[in-house]
Amino acid sequence: MPSQTNEQALESAIEKKLTGTSLEELKSLAGAENIAERAEQYRGGNGYYIGLPEDFSAKYAIDERRFWHFLETTQQDELTKLQKQNDWKLKILDRLDRMIRKYGILRILRKGLDVDDAHFTMFYVLPLASSSESIQRHFEQNEFSATRQLRYSLDKPMEEIDMVLFINGLPFATMELKNHWTGQNAKVHGQQQYKHKRDITQPLLHFGRCVVHFAADTDEVYMTTKLNGASTFFLPFNLGHNHGKGNPPNLSGHKTSYLWEDVLTRQSVANILQHFVRFDGKDTDALSKKTLYFPRYHQMDVVRK
Repeated sequence: MPSQTNEQALESAIEKKLTGTSLEELKSLAGAENIAERAEQYRGGNGYYIGLPEDFSAKYAIDERRFWHFLETTQQDELTKLQKQNDWKLKILDRLDRMIRKYGILRILRKGLDVDDAHFTMFYVLPLASSSESIQRHFEQNEFSATRQLRYSLDKPMEEIDMVLFINGLPFATMELKNHWTGQNAKVHGQQQYKHKRDITQPLLHFGRCVVHFAADTDEVYMTTKLNGASTFFLPFNLGHNHGKGNPPNLSGHKTSYLWEDVLTRQSVANILQHFVRFDGKDTDALSKKTLYFPRYHQMDVVRK
């Protein structure tokens, strides 16, 4: 099983950079039976929590542990308005699902969620240098998380996506990871996995439910904002090298480590969601008629500089 080991090694390296540890390290320290308890204690690296596949709801496409924990620790007063109803959790989840299906996840992250007379902020924005202490404190209350081998399908419960990234339980990116040591790469095998093996009828992979989907290996990264079966169109998300395609050599790690060391930091993701991602179309347009834009690496880099 060398290919599994090698692909797991890449997953583990990304997870460790984002969270400060990895499932492999937690298992060696605590044993599989205590993994959930141990995972909750860690938020190192780039400030992500370790997500656990069993916390994911395939029906609503959310990490329920992070979703409810975020609301309970930041907006209990708003939850109290609904908690007198027996079905208050179901009411929130159904409303969330309807709004995402109609408008996409970006609107929820930017404008929040209204349920009856309660309003929930679903993402606290990145503070400026001049921002108040409360704005800075709120941003730190966001719960970014990374879940490996996530079982996303209601119809095929054993089918997995290599990694999914969440903000406050809401998915913003999926990743299919390949490793050249296995004879596979992102451009061919990662993209083909999305095009031919991933069921886009499942909630997580609906258009607008995630902001971006990455196919990545140790040398190159590709991205798309819309999974459309065999017609899915991927764009390179590479740095370029010698005025050409690809990525330059990286003496301290993988050529693509900028993805998880730079682009996917909490601050960078927040900045992208606030200032770079666009959902073009009229409010009256069906979601499928709109166009979702995620910046190419160089577009983002130039604007930031």
